[in-house]
Amino acid sequence: MTHFSYLPVKLQKELQQTAEAIVCHGKGILAVDETNGIGALLAQVGLENTENNRRNYRQLLFTSDDVLSSYVSAVILYDETVYQKTDSGVRFIEVLGKKNIIPGVKVDKDVVPLPYTDEVTTQGLDDLAKRCAEYKKQGCRFAKWRAPLTISANGPSALAIESTANVLARYASICQTEGLVPIVEPDVLLDGDHDIIRAQKVTETVLAAVYKALNDHHVYLEGTLLKPNMVTPGKACKERNTPEEIAVATVTALLRGVPAAVPGIAFLSGGQTEEEATVNLNAINKVPMKKPWALTFSYGRALQASVWKTWAGRDENVIKAQTELIKRAKANSLAALGQYHFEGA
Repeated sequence: MTHFSYLPVKLQKELQQTAEAIVCHGKGILAVDETNGIGALLAQVGLENTENNRRNYRQLLFTSDDVLSSYVSAVILYDETVYQKTDSGVRFIEVLGKKNIIPGVKVDKDVVPLPYTDEVTTQGLDDLAKRCAEYKKQGCRFAKWRAPLTISANGPSALAIESTANVLARYASICQTEGLVPIVEPDVLLDGDHDIIRAQKVTETVLAAVYKALNDHHVYLEGTLLKPNMVTPGKACKERNTPEEIAVATVTALLRGVPAAVPGIAFLSGGQTEEEATVNLNAINKVPMKKPWALTFSYGRALQASVWKTWAGRDENVIKAQTELIKRAKANSLAALGQYHFEGA
């Protein structure tokens, strides 16, 4: 179909300005949208998975020194976090706003089985427009939807890829009509023993399907961001690749599938260690290839693993943990500029 209505120009400009601000020079995204995973993390430091303990940890992150905003442009929240407040009664969204950090929210409702397969699809479209309108009212300016895919001997299947692409496109179109920038996250998982060549081919196939679907659904690409996996071998693969090889494979896959109209690409860390995620991001930004988008980070564990370890659930460790967060954020900000220097470089 070639007859359709574009978004109003005013809304296009708003979405594009937000998307560009999120991936502005050397800045990236702090992902604090854990659902069940945060319970396991709290248990590691001897705390129960209660709302107040979750709030206390997120307060630690959001009340860090204002210098954090020099490296982090945006934060992905979870539903309960949108409404939580500091000990002094200030909404987290307001705390972030005062630091000039853009708040956003995870809107998918996790995965469910894809019928007649051993794969999954992501749910949450039914009431998405209503939820997006409420999140926008609360002060959020973007959303995130994760759609995982697993590489196996015969997968991901064409059905799983098509389902992923169409769900992401529908999500993106709904977000935009409600005034939120959609971060599109097709996550080709690290699980498996596949090599980097297979990972690259699957990533290219997935990206091609996703952008075909986004086009079919008339999504305004200038008002979107992509949150993909880096192209790496499976974690069980015996052959390991250098950061430079990962960079070439990743940028090649992106060039073959992501339109230049997209303002930026914020990589997920996908099970990499903190150092691996930073070193690989740095290599991606240093590799001498054409890169028409900003290439930055949207990390959860790769920004917070050291923070959890330092905090250990103790109030007296809060400042030390906040210092660790800023250290990791600065390292990844430098990597987003191709300026990170690591031991052995």
